[in-house]
Amino acid sequence: MKTLLLNPGPVTLTERVRQSLLQPDLCHRESEFYDLQDEARARLLGVYRLDPQEWSAVLMTASGTGAVESMIASLVPRHGKLLIVQNGVYGERMESIAKQYGIAHEIVAHEWMQAPDLARIEACLDANGPFSHVAIVHHETTTGRLNDLSNLGASCRARGAQLLVDAVSSFGAEAIDFNGANIAAVAATANKCLHGVPGASFVVARKQAIEGAASRTYYLDLGRLAKLQAQRNTPFTPSVQAYYALVEALREFEAEGGVQARHARYAALAEQVRGGLAARGIVSILPPGESSVVLRAYALPPGVDYEALHDALKARGFVVYAGQGDLSKHLFRISTMGDIDAADMERLLNAFDALVK
Repeated sequence: MKTLLLNPGPVTLTERVRQSLLQPDLCHRESEFYDLQDEARARLLGVYRLDPQEWSAVLMTASGTGAVESMIASLVPRHGKLLIVQNGVYGERMESIAKQYGIAHEIVAHEWMQAPDLARIEACLDANGPFSHVAIVHHETTTGRLNDLSNLGASCRARGAQLLVDAVSSFGAEAIDFNGANIAAVAATANKCLHGVPGASFVVARKQAIEGAASRTYYLDLGRLAKLQAQRNTPFTPSVQAYYALVEALREFEAEGGVQARHARYAALAEQVRGGLAARGIVSILPPGESSVVLRAYALPPGVDYEALHDALKARGFVVYAGQGDLSKHLFRISTMGDIDAADMERLLNAFDALVK
């Protein structure tokens, strides 16, 4: 029995992407690799139809956290200041990165179940600025909340700050207004909404922002990575097979209709799951209008702890995900990324029947 991954990455691969991992061995100093790297970078810009004269996609061998670290450590200037908006684990992770590199920063912290309070954020910008950048997680998978970028971006623009966005769990499936939201860069990964494999991540940044990049970090130095990749070069040995898979996943992504099609597919599956679980007495913790279509969080059924739920579903071919921190006692999470369809979700819902009884 095939096990389907309903965790927030890595995802269940299509056979097309899985087969791409069997490409011939390739030295990363050969022209064929640079062709592969060039195609990946061009296709990543194409996901949101970005102008290659203004934007650059910078690849790195790392998880999504590596891309977020590279973005923050490189793009906040030496004498800059960062405001971090937190309402979950990944916003807190950005604070840890800022502390690690000694970056001047302030925090606007929210409870994990709360949406960002724009009035509080603006008050901090005004009282403690000037800030060069504001960092936020777009899709905070702690709860499945999709944080608003447009209104925050407008507030930042009015105060001369640019957005740094953790789009690790939204890039390719949720709308991102790169210009209207005053974005300097987004960090993301291959193995979530793009349906690639772990090992390849990237930062999509304005070229002007990259030109002013600081060099706080060695391996994740965004400025050096961008410069060498533009010259058809690379400073280190990348995960070649993961790049093969990323390119094939991006080809498949485009063939299937791009961001709009992927969003619609995820939304249909997410609503199928939400409605089916609600009929079984299992409620989502956020309304659909506040949630991403990528992942949603649900209250644990009465009398069922997460370990029992996880093990029972895994025995039936589904891997779901726990809540984080204290939320692990109250909720579980289901993602609709990857090679899954409505029939798979119907089987998942049927698997809940025995648990609810």
